[in-house]
Amino acid sequence: MKLGVVGLPNVGKSTLFNAITQAGAEIANYPFCTIEPNVGVVAVPDERLNKLAALYNSQKITPTYLKFVDIAGLVKGASKGEGLGNKFLSHIREVDAIVHVVRCFADSNVTHVSDTIDSLSDMETINLELILADIDTVNNKLARTRTLMKGGDKKYKADEQALLQILAHLESEKPVRTMQLDDDGHALVNEMLLLTTKPVIYTANIAESDLGQPYNNHVLQVEARAKEEGAETLVICAKVEEELSTMPPEDKEMFLESYGIEESGLSRLVKKCYKLLKLVSYLTAGEKETRAWTITEGTKAPQAAGKIHSDFEKGFIRAEIVPYEVMLQMGGYNQAKENGKVRSEGKDYVIKDGDVVLFRFNV
Repeated sequence: MKLGVVGLPNVGKSTLFNAITQAGAEIANYPFCTIEPNVGVVAVPDERLNKLAALYNSQKITPTYLKFVDIAGLVKGASKGEGLGNKFLSHIREVDAIVHVVRCFADSNVTHVSDTIDSLSDMETINLELILADIDTVNNKLARTRTLMKGGDKKYKADEQALLQILAHLESEKPVRTMQLDDDGHALVNEMLLLTTKPVIYTANIAESDLGQPYNNHVLQVEARAKEEGAETLVICAKVEEELSTMPPEDKEMFLESYGIEESGLSRLVKKCYKLLKLVSYLTAGEKETRAWTITEGTKAPQAAGKIHSDFEKGFIRAEIVPYEVMLQMGGYNQAKENGKVRSEGKDYVIKDGDVVLFRFNV
């Protein structure tokens, strides 16, 4: 799963990306520093792994990962090619969700493309460019559909009506993700790879001096607008998170405590992204390795087994399940089995987050 980090130039995208991945993305105080997107992966924090590994004396712990893409700053007119906008929009098209960084801090040493800090205006600039790009895509699809309608196929008439509804929604400056669509509408939208269908986390980037303080007006405006869209919001100081990412664990803990913060912004961001993409983790454990595996909500046991190896799915017999909390209480798989806590589930079982699973298969 890929998440695109987007925003206007100089809002803290690359700083946040560095903090997330420690990948060393170039940072500079001028627009379009990032032309080709930087890509990095980050482990999804999961405190269950260490505790489970301790039960099994596992030699190795392997978390699950998300991929982040640092996409260059968009500017007004990007949908028409301004600031190499078309190229950047194509990068957004390839991600599964958007982390939209919004500048909520004042700093005379960091330039702003509009020479003023206006969080709502910044959000609207980015969103409007994505909407305009989608309008072009829908209009092109509508023109092709009307050409095909001349053949008399009624299907294309239904497509035309759906496209007109989508177009009207976009022209009212609303993202497609806020529409109520039927199955045919969803199929059309997926076919067009529209930008505004992607789920969004608005990441309000604040100054270090604002950490632990009541939210400033910029943050409150971001939260209110996100709520209107049904989107998620996260408040973070990218600069501090970058510093934290290089600290030893004990120093990091002391630093967070000094601000009265229980969990780093990065940890919260990764967890929110995981939830945004409707992902869950099931766990496998043994002497060699304890590991988390990423699946989407609603995945059945054979398909979950296929994440480990295709042979597991092809030859699936059953899944032996112990919920994580039960496994901890029992003190291990053998104890859970002795106490009748191991469930045997078949092909229709939907894997739950935190299930500790042993797959039985035969190939």
